[in-house]
Order: sequence, then structure tokens, then C-alpha cells
Amino acid sequence: MQIGSITIDPPVLLAPMAGVSNRAFRAIARSQGATLCTTEMVNANALLHHSAKSYWLMELDPGETPVGIQIAGSDPDVMAAAAREAEAHGADLIDINMGCPVPKVVKNGDGSALLTDEDRAVAVVEAVVQAVTIPVTVKMRAGWDHDSITAPALAEQFERVGVKAVAVHARTRSDQYVRPANWDFIRQVKERVSIPVIGNGDVHTPADALRMMELTGCDAVMIGRASFGDPWIFRRISYYWQTGEELPPPTADERAQMALWHLERMVAIKGEAVAVREMRKQLAWYLKGTPGSAQYRQRCYALNTEAEARALVEEWREHAQDQELAWN
Repeated sequence: MQIGSITIDPPVLLAPMAGVSNRAFRAIARSQGATLCTTEMVNANALLHHSAKSYWLMELDPGETPVGIQIAGSDPDVMAAAAREAEAHGADLIDINMGCPVPKVVKNGDGSALLTDEDRAVAVVEAVVQAVTIPVTVKMRAGWDHDSITAPALAEQFERVGVKAVAVHARTRSDQYVRPANWDFIRQVKERVSIPVIGNGDVHTPADALRMMELTGCDAVMIGRASFGDPWIFRRISYYWQTGEELPPPTADERAQMALWHLERMVAIKGEAVAVREMRKQLAWYLKGTPGSAQYRQRCYALNTEAEARALVEEWREHAQDQELAWN
């Protein structure tokens, strides 16, 4: 798959996710076969006010490429300026967020709220495209609700003003993350545009990824929550496409090693106190797959130090050593 001049092969992507797709997890996903990773959402207005958090969200590892920086906002001029800043910061592409359903985002007209205002959405996209020299993509939901499926028509307009690919989360804003994804929304977009369409939503297994591509005609799959505690999902999908076979689950040693690597990266980037707090849920995702794992996952939420986290992972490793692990 080509996004402008960028080749994405195999077309298995990590979704931009707040609180998850930071530098540490992007490095892990890339090591396991994610061929394009995108940062957490960066608020365009905060970036132009020189928010330290915004610049931290845009931090990239040396040699991290290809990588997208995702920006969110609804003012065309502000979004254009933020896109230029992201390009200067080293992004290979700019991704525009039109999918976030969180109330504090949509109340400002940002994220999925743009799906209700076609003129403003197109103006934002056109301003960003004209502001930068790198490819621009849009990640959007199917629409605000099931009475207003706007993604197909919007995708056409986005292609017209120069967007190089669209990612479609096959839910509406009103669905949040509860209602099952409707992959037909992806098919509807694919039938309306000639640029690459990336499918997202309810891809839990390699077989799901293949089925999504077959049913919708999409050019790539974007993995979000299925990667929680299972960064091997990217490699698993590529292997399944190539061979038709599933890779075996990681051993307890492999899962523990990945959890500890993730912890180590987070501590190096964020410092111990913040890293351990943010890793509580991440570690709970890793420590799955065996009878009796629930007690270890519960204990993750009481962790305060790196030493405590390491000791808990090692205790789980000993517990799971001789057990047959399953994929999450």
C-alpha cells in the first residue's frame, strides 16, 4: 500500500490511541511488525500555545520511520499551523482526528464532532494539506450516529482536496466502543474513493483481519485494542496472510520479557512514578491467559514502584511457567 510516497508493506498498522500509542509502545509494535505507527492525539490549539505535553506527545525515537503525528482541532488555520509544527518535528505524515468520541473533545467541535459539519471538516483537511509537504490522512468514524453515516461522502471530499488515505473506524460516535463494528461502513467508503482505505474496528485475530479485507476491499488493517497485552498481533496477522496458519502463543517467559521491556521503556521515557502508574493497566493486559491470572491482574493496580512491578511480573512468570497460554 502506498500513502503518497510512503510504502506500507505489509499493510498492518498501529492505531493512534490516547494513553497507549506513546514512544514505548510504538517501538514494541514496530518490533512486532507494525509497519506504520501514529502518535497519540495532539491537540492543535494546545500545541500552538506551546504546551509541554503536546511536544512530549510528538517526541519520536531516533530512526522511527515511517511515523504519523495525529492532530485534532476544528479551526482550519490552527490545524494548518499545528501540521507545520508536526512536520518540522519529524513526522512522515499528518493524521487528522475525526474519530475521538470523548465529550471534552467533541464539545469543542473537534474529533468526531467534525463528522456533523461537512464544510468545516473539508476546510480543516484542505488547510492541513496545503500547509505541509508530507502526506495527510484522516482517521474517522462512520458518522455521528446511525441516522447520519457521513464518512463515505466526506471521504470523497477529502480525496478531492488532497488526502492520501483514510482510516475508517467502523462505528459511529454514538456507538462509542460498545456496539459491534459494522464493517459495511468501510466497504461503503472504499466504493467511493480511489485512495487507500484502512479498516479499523473489531479485528481481534489474524482471521478477522483477512476477513475484513475480503469483505470490505480495504487496503490495510489498523489494530487498536487487540494489541493491548498482545503486541504480537501484528506479526501474527502478517504470518497468517503469508501462510494461512496461526503462530503459537508466546510462552510465559516471552510474555513476561515483553512486559518488562515495556516497563523499562516507559520508566526511561516518563520517570518511575508516572511510568508505573500508567503501566498498571498495561501490565494487567500482559498477565492474562492462564487459570488464576486474575489475582495478578488485580494486584497490578496497586503498584507504585518499578521494583514492585518487576517482582509481580516475575511472580506471574513462575505461576504461568508450566501452563498452556492462550492468546488474549
